[in-house]
Amino acid sequence: MRVLVTGAAGSMGRVVTVGLVDLGHDVVGLDLVPAPEGTTFTWHEADCADADAVAAVFAEERLDAVVHLAGVPEEVSLPDELTSHVVTTAALLDAMVAHDVPRLVYASSNHAVGRTPRADGELTEHVPPRPDTYYGVAKVAAEALMRLFAERHGIDAVACRIGSFLEEPTSTRALSTWLSHGDGVRMVEAALTAPAPGYAVLHGISANTRAWWDLEPGRRLGYEPQDDAEDHADRVEPGPDDEAEAEFVGGPFATAQFHRPALRD
Repeated sequence: MRVLVTGAAGSMGRVVTVGLVDLGHDVVGLDLVPAPEGTTFTWHEADCADADAVAAVFAEERLDAVVHLAGVPEEVSLPDELTSHVVTTAALLDAMVAHDVPRLVYASSNHAVGRTPRADGELTEHVPPRPDTYYGVAKVAAEALMRLFAERHGIDAVACRIGSFLEEPTSTRALSTWLSHGDGVRMVEAALTAPAPGYAVLHGISANTRAWWDLEPGRRLGYEPQDDAEDHADRVEPGPDDEAEAEFVGGPFATAQFHRPALRD
């Protein structure tokens, strides 16, 4: 499968591109910055929010799928979040329709439902949108756009609500929300190859002993996580914010430190 990976130079992009190459996929990288040293696959330096630049990449490359990892990974102003996550997704979806590319795998986030109280119990894919930040709002909007294109154009679109993508868990919360590097690749591979998923949501975490997020949506798509944060628990020190971070799905993003005006940083 020839796969365009946006945000290919980012922390997740560097892991996923190499993993997909190792699995036999033909990867095309896309990012705002030049290819990292040692990159062996095709690379385009462009802004995903520039629809013309995105269209030019699609015109040059014959693609089978898109893995959309690009985007600001932190809380900034609402307009910047919408550009980074919604406008980029729209540019890619328009190009996919124009060039008959049938599948999108999107790095969404637990912050799309981050204000969901943990006391509500197991987090399922049916929980309503409940963003904890403007970042979360943008993820909700991008998911809605994906659903529109799935239903309007028949695109297969999988939103992966990623937890804590880290080499190993570094906090008590991450013992529940960790997504290992290996499972991150397995998750993307499953979302790329699942037969006719339509529009689907899965929870991007590993098989953590302390998880309270339902893994069944991912398993229906063939995602079988193999790692467990508990294997690292003896190296995770309790922190002063553990109780506050455990109150909502979004952890620290749901706390008062992220309260700010919508239209300025």
